[in-house]
Amino acid sequence: MTALTRTGDRTTPAVGVDTRLPWWALALPVAAFTVLLLLVTGPGEAAAAGGDGGIGRLVQRIGQTLAL
Repeated sequence: MTALTRTGDRTTPAVGVDTRLPWWALALPVAAFTVLLLLVTGPGEAAAAGGDGGIGRLVQRIGQTLAL
């Protein structure tokens, strides 16, 4: 009894597959991380500008909640 086998090379990559990412696929996460890092590390500076410091207190509460 003989088994049927396929002949051919399966190691060749598919033609036309583009694996490069667009420039914004890296730039947007970096920008979002930078903005969030600045918001977390600088709530004291925002309160010094005036106002009641509501955003500073909100960031502080979120930090306390995540520190549990």
